[in-house]
Amino acid sequence: MLLPTLVTCLAGCAFLLSPVSEGCGPGRGYGKRRSPRKLAPLAYKQFSPNVAEKTLGASGRYEGKITRNSERFKELTPNYNPDIIFKDEENTGADRMMTQRCKDKLNSLAISVMNLWPGVRLRVTEGWDEDGHHSEESLHYEGRAVDITTSDRDRNKYAMLARLAVEAGFDWVYYESKAHIHCSVKSDHSVAAKSGGCFPGEASVTLESGGQKSISDLRPGERVLASAGGDGSGELVYSEVLAFLDRDPVTQKLFYTLQTEAGARLSLTAAHLVFVSEGNCSEGAVPALGALRTVYASDARPGQCVLVSEGKAGRRHSEGRLSRITRVGVRESRGAFAPLTQQGTVVVDGVVASCYAVVEQHSLAHWAFSPLRLIHSWTGSTGSHSDGIHWYSQLLHWLGRMLLDSGRLHPLGVAQDDR
Repeated sequence: MLLPTLVTCLAGCAFLLSPVSEGCGPGRGYGKRRSPRKLAPLAYKQFSPNVAEKTLGASGRYEGKITRNSERFKELTPNYNPDIIFKDEENTGADRMMTQRCKDKLNSLAISVMNLWPGVRLRVTEGWDEDGHHSEESLHYEGRAVDITTSDRDRNKYAMLARLAVEAGFDWVYYESKAHIHCSVKSDHSVAAKSGGCFPGEASVTLESGGQKSISDLRPGERVLASAGGDGSGELVYSEVLAFLDRDPVTQKLFYTLQTEAGARLSLTAAHLVFVSEGNCSEGAVPALGALRTVYASDARPGQCVLVSEGKAGRRHSEGRLSRITRVGVRESRGAFAPLTQQGTVVVDGVVASCYAVVEQHSLAHWAFSPLRLIHSWTGSTGSHSDGIHWYSQLLHWLGRMLLDSGRLHPLGVAQDDR
């Protein structure tokens, strides 16, 4: 009876949470990681992926023009990256305004450009358009599109620049003109824009001995500080690390960094879940049961509060204390690690976080991985796993693909790689 029950549970988990299984590294989350390959430049007038820009498989539908006076203007953020040249021919700073996803991809591309062509920088000729210079329903009106060149304006580089933009994670890239490359991204509202969840390699966890250890050196079987509460607000306990859902020591990724008044500084990828307080929060208070919810790291905002740890587990007042977020930034770092603990939570760099990503519901994600915890309780292991994506995650994804083939598409099944 146990085996059929386990298979049924796996199928249900896969149906609901197949994108969670994709991990945080490159690729679709199944099979072995691809070895480094030679990049092929895009051909003139080629676009990638090979579908229309405003379709689900690319950057998605047009959502309406954003103006400086509209409520949606707050969705745009300025990009002051010194490694990018902004043409800004309007002299209004409009070309610097863009969605956070567009900013992340552009910053990633800027690094690739400097690495491939030392001394050359990325150049943006067109960004957000507030003056109506583009065609109707252009994504430039939403700050979701940029036209780019290299700083030396060497057109012989543009075909490879287009390929670098694809590799940087833009959702649609078009070698539109001999004079520029057009790139666009999904809306930040789109769940498909949020895939993968990890911590950087230098992030630290607290061991049962009381010492600190970098997450890159952590191994299954070790016990780390976590929260016992399903909403992150429970007593702090030491929880066994069952496995790494993804482990990639060499990848370079962009991480959102949440800084708090208590001095904590947590970095995690855009889709990773973090517990925050609802509404107002009192600095230093212990949150009431049900007062916390999970949000994507990219949705965390200054003024919200996160849970920070105080002292060791088991001590009085070891529930964790609220600390207000003072700043949210983005930085690049090496390594991407997604540990799974028995509790489904983990304290990283002094902040309580979920072990899960993609689905903005910690309890649902925790349920989806219950079969893996059951296997561990039977065998004392989750199976061999070194670098790459865990076999259980691959299995969930495979089952999810089987279900998707039947036409039962879960809304999150459209998630794209967040490279």
